[in-house]
Amino acid sequence: MLVPLQGHYSFWLGRLSMQWVPYDNPIIVGAFVFACSVGLAIVAGITRLGWWGYLWREWVTSLDHKKIGLMYMIMGAIMLFRGFVDAVMIRAQQAMAAGPHTAGFLDASHGYLPPFHFDQVYGSHGTIMILFAVTPMLIGMMNIIVPLQVGARDMAYPFLNSIGLYLTAVGAALVMLSLFLGEFSHAGWVGLTPLSELAYSPGVGVDYWLWALQISGIGTTIGSINIVATIVKMRAPGMTWGKLPIFSWTSLSMSTIGITAFPILTVVVSLLTLDRYVGTHFFTAGLGGDLMLYKNLFWMWGHPEVYFLILLPFGVVSEVIANFSHKQLFGFTTMVLATFAIAGVSWSVWLHHFFVMGQGPGVNTYFGIATMLVGIPTGVKLFNWIFTMCRGRLHFDPPMLWATGTLFLLPIGGLSGVILAMVPADYEMHNSVFVIAHFHNMVMVTVFAEFAAITYWFPKVFGFKLDPTIGKKVFWSWVVAAALVFIPMYGLGLMGMTRRLSYISRPELQPFLYVQEAGMFMFCVAAFYQFKQFYMSIRDRAKGVHLIGDGEVWSGERSVEWVAHSPVPFYNFAVTPYIHQRDEWAWRRAEGHVRAKPERYVDIEMPKNTAIPFLMAGATFVFGFAMVWRIWWLGAVSFAGIVALLVLRSFIDDTEYTVPAADVEKHEQQFFRHRDAHSPDLRPIEQAGRGVYL
Repeated sequence: MLVPLQGHYSFWLGRLSMQWVPYDNPIIVGAFVFACSVGLAIVAGITRLGWWGYLWREWVTSLDHKKIGLMYMIMGAIMLFRGFVDAVMIRAQQAMAAGPHTAGFLDASHGYLPPFHFDQVYGSHGTIMILFAVTPMLIGMMNIIVPLQVGARDMAYPFLNSIGLYLTAVGAALVMLSLFLGEFSHAGWVGLTPLSELAYSPGVGVDYWLWALQISGIGTTIGSINIVATIVKMRAPGMTWGKLPIFSWTSLSMSTIGITAFPILTVVVSLLTLDRYVGTHFFTAGLGGDLMLYKNLFWMWGHPEVYFLILLPFGVVSEVIANFSHKQLFGFTTMVLATFAIAGVSWSVWLHHFFVMGQGPGVNTYFGIATMLVGIPTGVKLFNWIFTMCRGRLHFDPPMLWATGTLFLLPIGGLSGVILAMVPADYEMHNSVFVIAHFHNMVMVTVFAEFAAITYWFPKVFGFKLDPTIGKKVFWSWVVAAALVFIPMYGLGLMGMTRRLSYISRPELQPFLYVQEAGMFMFCVAAFYQFKQFYMSIRDRAKGVHLIGDGEVWSGERSVEWVAHSPVPFYNFAVTPYIHQRDEWAWRRAEGHVRAKPERYVDIEMPKNTAIPFLMAGATFVFGFAMVWRIWWLGAVSFAGIVALLVLRSFIDDTEYTVPAADVEKHEQQFFRHRDAHSPDLRPIEQAGRGVYL
């Protein structure tokens, strides 16, 4: 039986009415005008260039793992921008609202954001940054690199790969829509109970949060299954487990966490949804509900998710440091063991998020010790990276700068985590901004590693480097910004400032908040240089293009992905490579095989493009929207559409097409001619002869 709701309700529109359009809020109206202006400019540009057909054929319906990975990363970059804007708003509000005599603007008593609006910004910032910015960028990197590193032509399940992308995009779209229609959750990114229950959050904000997490979580689970299947079943001949590159090992461990942790998120979100929609009492304050059950279940997903975010960056750092040290990775076996040790321990630490719950000294001691144990395999990794660099021929190109930056961030973030693992210290600092500083410190490790990966593998995908001079300006701007924002945050936490405050009652803290605001300005400077780097690099790509897959991009490449041409053709490898060594490309370079040509070519089977995942995403978005606003008939129709598309897909057997050996040879000969001439003008070969089904 559905829970009766207060306020307006109609059969055709559910809870939706004009009262949910925030046209009286100048900040939201300004954001809406900006978003519409950018959207119209993009649509006009695509129309003028006549790219709609190209985008539909080559991107929207594509099952190419590289294009899907790039779409993941583009989506993550867009959401990163939105989350950054939220962060700027949070820092500005706190800097303006420190002390009883601070002025108020736009209906706020202090600062410019009323508490209810501030809570929504705070909740959306965390949700976006963790689930819709950092996570999609990591999954995108795995999509691009893992099949290349294992010598495969595509992912194990290309169709599911596309579905995972679009389900994640639907979750992100629901979060973005909440800005302009309705509201977002004011219960924090963790959905604090009982605040997220219907009695305390009668609006649609929590519902947007629930359905965004539910839908995107399914997409992430699908993506994780695909990565594991690809690594386990699609390794090239000769690639034993001992020859699997370190990035693929960290992808395997990260995806294992994704497979086992995200179903827990699905369960806990489903139970909270039942509380709000049907009237059950799983997490209510009375009638048999248990508030701490929610916190336990959420953090049983939430803390493995933290390691889900950090393990893949460890693989990136390992690849980059070995490359730019011109050495094998020191202690490879111990690095793999440390990776899975961290993944295993991640399941034994969730309760440190609420030591103050009062569960007893024995339980607290167990989880405190388990949390400290994470430092052992993490320390193994840190020392192995240092030993890899020791006596190496170091080259501090931008990827190496980003990678070495993580070596300074990791000890600070890790040691602050060990401090919080000590129960007496945690009692003092629980819910303080010291915890926020620690978490953001670790997220900075992930972000620095993502920038290292983007800079390092960019020429592999596109055939030209990003401008290194501007890249160094980007790096140093990020370093200064991170220091200005998060070092004062540690101090504020030790001085007792708690998190989620829209108003700070102690004016003596305001100087620290001003320093943080200066750090946010430096993040804006870093973003400016980042956009400039992409623009200048694309404009001047003919000057620095690297199209020869023979180690001439960075001069120290080691693993299998560099066997493929740069930029990578749609079929990845003309002939499936045989793997002789773990550092296959370094071995081929040493043995003089970098310019070897295949003796013969064979037909290649590739997946056909399909529109079904995109259409399913459209139906899923309508379903999520209908459930947020409780438009039951629309939810039923859209769900039926999802089922119908799945049934339709089950009847389609012709899902692959063949690239004839003669076409493959033609493409390869074209590449070899340009390679031998060192021509800078070759562009990625268009996917010819591609079949398409619905």
